[in-house]
Amino acid sequence: MAQDVMFTMDGMLLNWLKEVGDSVTAGDIIAEFDADKATVEVEAPADGVLVATLIEVGDEIEEGTVIARIGEVGESASSGNGASQAPAKAESDAKPEAPPVATTPQTASSNEAARTPDGHIMASPIAKRIAADKGIELTQVAGTGPGGRIVKADVENLDPAKVVKPAAAAVSTSAAPTMPFQSYGKLPEGDDVVIIDMNRMRKAIAKGTITSMNTTPHFYVTIETDVGELLRLRKELNTQLADEGIKISVNDMVVKAVALTLKHFPNLNTHYYGDKFVQHKRINVAIAVALPDNGLVNVVSPDTDKTSLSAMAQYHVEMFVNVRDGKIKPEYVHGGTFLVSNLGAYGVESFSSIIDPPQSGALAVGAARKIPVVLDDGTIGVGNRMKVTLSVDHRVSDGAEGAQFLQHFKNLIENPMRLLV
Repeated sequence: MAQDVMFTMDGMLLNWLKEVGDSVTAGDIIAEFDADKATVEVEAPADGVLVATLIEVGDEIEEGTVIARIGEVGESASSGNGASQAPAKAESDAKPEAPPVATTPQTASSNEAARTPDGHIMASPIAKRIAADKGIELTQVAGTGPGGRIVKADVENLDPAKVVKPAAAAVSTSAAPTMPFQSYGKLPEGDDVVIIDMNRMRKAIAKGTITSMNTTPHFYVTIETDVGELLRLRKELNTQLADEGIKISVNDMVVKAVALTLKHFPNLNTHYYGDKFVQHKRINVAIAVALPDNGLVNVVSPDTDKTSLSAMAQYHVEMFVNVRDGKIKPEYVHGGTFLVSNLGAYGVESFSSIIDPPQSGALAVGAARKIPVVLDDGTIGVGNRMKVTLSVDHRVSDGAEGAQFLQHFKNLIENPMRLLV
């Protein structure tokens, strides 16, 4: 039976790296997408033959869309998961059965255009172009593509009986409104300015941060930690691991301390969903990574509380290299339950991080700095200190719990052998 290949993000298809009829092995890269943060590679989920590709280069798709099917030699796409779909690349020749869509868009009825959760009409780029050329409002078109998506044939063969009536159109626009772009009036002109279009990444960052700050009631708690013992332990561990080519960073140890702290404060590993909370049993710490082109992506360290420091360090290096090279796998960016953002490498003393919804917490980590400190005997000495600031969603937790979280985190940082247990 043919197996569906699902893309687990929103994005635009850049390239098919395999063609229908090609043999594939599980893990082979079969397609590349332009997603919010960078180029994302899609791997074959199983060995077999690519029996169908269901979208075209340039198509914008929603999270959870089935993009291809993999089966056995001689197998047709119609045997995949009970679907009755003939394999085809051409949008005008194929009207695939609606795949499961994780974001649950508004599915088109017989006379209304389907929309994504944020209110956008689901339509392929070619359908949009044809509609614009013909002066057709997409709200008037009933889509027959995946999940009610409007495809080329729907616009070319528009049936007056399928035109949306005004009342139906009013209902279809009830989806959550999109966040409008901030306008500061007419764009400046002249030789003194350069007008730069926002790329997909900057748009995603802008949308995400605006949504977070406008909808999430942040509060902040800051604490200073003594990192002298942590730095000494790190040096010792790296000496012992040098022959294996493993190098543990301060950030690896911070991420581990966060994960172990979350085990004692599950509220901070809980996400807000309206009138419900979702408490995650797995602790997957997301890590903010700066990209060479001034971009940013939050990658995920899975099961951080259970993974050893050495294994975690190796995975982080591999993931960071791929992400900075613009090669992002879906598992790198999915499933984060709490965020760590570290600007210590830039000498930043302290800052606060924006929460990444639906997460309810983020830890901003400053630089480890040598500063004058008062020692236990009352004399002045030199100490290594690091400030961290916890951002918390006030709908999920409160100031006292935030302070207790930081106290526990501080205890782990100042007694770092506990990170190895």
